This record gives sequence, C-alpha cells and structure tokens, in this order.
Amino acid sequence: MDHAATTGVAPEVLEAMLPYFGEVYGNASSIHTTGREAAKAVEKARKQVAAAIGAEPREIFFTGSGTESDNLALRGIAEARGNGHLITSAVEHHAVLRTCEKLRQKGFAADILPVDPRGVLHPETVENAVREDTILISVMAANNEIGTVEPIAEIAGIAGEHGIPFHTDAVQAMGDLDIRVKDLHIDLMSISAHKFYGPKGAGALYIREGLRLEPLTTGGMQERKMRPGTENVPAIVGMGAAIEIAARDREANRKQCRRMRDLLISGILDTVPDCRLNGDPENRLSNNCSFTFAGINGEALLLRLDLAGIACSSGSACTAGSVEPSHVLLAIGLTEEEADSSLRLTPGKETTEEEVRETIRTIGEIVRDLREMRFS
Repeated sequence: MDHAATTGVAPEVLEAMLPYFGEVYGNASSIHTTGREAAKAVEKARKQVAAAIGAEPREIFFTGSGTESDNLALRGIAEARGNGHLITSAVEHHAVLRTCEKLRQKGFAADILPVDPRGVLHPETVENAVREDTILISVMAANNEIGTVEPIAEIAGIAGEHGIPFHTDAVQAMGDLDIRVKDLHIDLMSISAHKFYGPKGAGALYIREGLRLEPLTTGGMQERKMRPGTENVPAIVGMGAAIEIAARDREANRKQCRRMRDLLISGILDTVPDCRLNGDPENRLSNNCSFTFAGINGEALLLRLDLAGIACSSGSACTAGSVEPSHVLLAIGLTEEEADSSLRLTPGKETTEEEVRETIRTIGEIVRDLREMRFS
C-alpha cells in the first residue's frame, strides 16, 4: 500500500535491462562496437521517453533522479538568468522548496504560494504573484502526499502569456496522467523511473528546445554537456521500457488502481469514526488515499500496520524519519497534531481487492485499539 514511495521493477523492464549489465557492458561514449551498442540503447530510451510525453528526443536529458531533475531545472534557469524571482507552491516536493531556499540565500527572490484546503494552487494566485523580474514558475503536476492534481495547463498558460518558463515536477504523476508537454505548453518537466515500475537511479528532465540552462556539473560531453558523467545504461534502458509500458497500459492501470482507491476510501470512511480524507476528493491521482485519524499517533499506526504486514506511509518517503509534521498537510490547513495523525495509502496495479479489504479491517482494529489505549 505504498506505491507512491516506489514501485517494483516490472518483469518486462528487467528483461530489457539485463543485457546491459554484462553482455553489452560498453561505455556509451566509446566509439568501438560495444560502446556504440550501448549508445544505441540510450538513444532508443530517449526516443521512448520523448514519445510518451510528446517531446522530441533531443529535448530529453537523462539524470539520476527526480530530485536531480528538479535541481537542474530550477538552478539551471537561475544560473542562466543571473538574478530574478521564482514562483512555486507550498505543497511542492522538498527538491523544489529547498532549492528555492538555497537560491534565496544567493540573492534570488522566491514566492511560496498558498493552496486551498484541497491542496489546489489557484491560477489567479499565480497570476497575482507574477513580477517583471519573474524568471521561472514551478508547480507540480500532482501532489505526492495527498494526490491532488494541480491545474498546470492554466498555470502554464499564465506563464506563457508573460514569457516566463514553466516547470512541472511530474514525478508522482507520470505513471498516472497523460501529460503531453507541447499541448500543455510546458517548458521543463521532471520525471523519475521508479515511480512507474522502472529502476531507481534513473530520471529525466524535459527541456524545451531553445531554452537555455546552466548545467549543475562540469565534465565530459554526455547529455550534450547538460549532465556529464558516464551514462547508467541499464537504468536508462529500464526507464525507456518502463515509460513505454506505462503509456501503453495507462488506462487499464488507472481503472484498476481507481477501483482499489475508491474501495479503500469508502471502506475506511464508512468503518473508522472521526476520520477525514485529505486532498481533492475528485481530482486526485488514481491510487492515492490520504487520511487523518483523530486522536491517534500516525507513527504508532504505521508501526502496527507494518507488524501486520501492511506497508504504507505517513507522507513522502523522502521525509521518513523527520520529526517535523508534513509541510503539505500543514499547507492545507491541518494542525500539527492532525498532521501527525495522518496516513497515506497508495495501492498499485497488482493490488487485489482481498488485500484492500484486509487493509480496511486492520486499520479499523488498530485505530480503535490505539484510541482505547490513549483514553483508558
């Protein structure tokens, strides 16, 4: 029940990757036959990623993660422009928020805009924040903790009207939403393979042709100098295969996940008293359920669920171990106590109805037990 944190590598993806660990182990920058075979595999993956998002292959740059892609987008624009103002939302991933904070320390300005109680950033809020020196607007496609889908088409339109580059962190959304960068007028987009049944350690940044960024690192000629370093060929191959499969099977997977999601939501809200659903009740990712249970400790609930063989989270896996309450839950108006009483459940394409019903039953029992212990 924690597929938002990561997914297992699909068998078809693993099969595509295996030859590049041994049989075709060449460096993709080498000019001999083995190197050229590796380079050919990287370029095939680049075409697969580009096709899935409606881009040109030359606009795809491979990275090591969604976090690196976010950093390259924000820092790359900032370094290229030299100074200016950035706009983002209060519910972004820390890869964006902490990068904005670092840029502030270097003299850039950054507005972190509020969202409504569903987690939605309203386009008019963005419009009102635009300044003459705004150099980038960055808004995630869908939230990783509460599942709310953001109105990025409208926000990208505002950015375009003002001649401002628009970046979206689509890491959590890519396996679920059909995002076509040209249709939505997106200039930069971050994705990560392990969210859609690809390998960890493989990400990509779409950069609209003609948009200038400064690279984060210097070195060789790989990725047209935008991300130098020897390519992780097996991971890149896996990312290409995974995104092609995700696009092919998107509607079937969405239907399955949505059915499990809705069963979880209705089952938990109907059987567990004093429970609320976080995020937009309708416009949300097809596999995201975020709940707040009054009067319990979320970490205690997580531990008890783990002992029962059910894996889930209290929010983003990237903040696991943090003593701070979720910034996303605080941003939608929850108190610190409420934020600490929350749970995220994210079924996957292989999750069964039997597993969902067992999860509902187990959560009901544990919540009741924790409340009785607290008030006994």
